[in-house]
Amino acid sequence: MIGLLALGANLPSPWGTPAETISKAVDGLSKRIGGKVEIAPLYVAPAYPVGSGPDFINTAIACETTMTAEQLLMICHNLEKDAQRHRNNRWAPRTLDIDLIAGGQQILPNRAVFESWRTLPPGEQSQRAPSELILPHPRLQDRAFVLIPLNDIAPDWQHPVLGQTIAEMLKALPDVEKSAISRFDGA
Repeated sequence: MIGLLALGANLPSPWGTPAETISKAVDGLSKRIGGKVEIAPLYVAPAYPVGSGPDFINTAIACETTMTAEQLLMICHNLEKDAQRHRNNRWAPRTLDIDLIAGGQQILPNRAVFESWRTLPPGEQSQRAPSELILPHPRLQDRAFVLIPLNDIAPDWQHPVLGQTIAEMLKALPDVEKSAISRFDGA
């Protein structure tokens, strides 16, 4: 399976600054996953919703693994716990966020559940969280901060429901959303 993961942080963790935390998390993922791992550059993105916290440092990983999506998600959650991630409010500032974006061409748990989350009205998105793994990530196609780093490492991955590649989904986003994301300069 080719796993696609998105990482973000906008608060310091026991591992250091958000950029240091992302670096440590990438290293931890690489060691635990095994196999080939491709890592995108770091990017800076404004917190969502705008004004809700400091800017995020984001990256993405594409990995070849024999693990199941559930096993990969467990590794992500364990690393978040190690970085002292607290899940108090949805879309709140955080020390580390690792999202499993896709597990190959899997649609989990099934297409109907995926579609119900993909079409969830914006007002409900901040209030509800799924109790099960939904793949691909239901709002992947809407998020420049995920698509931009993924485009660096997996531009040809094709969404199993929408039929678009990462590059095509990114191109479809408004320029104003893409222009808010910039390469991290290390400062």
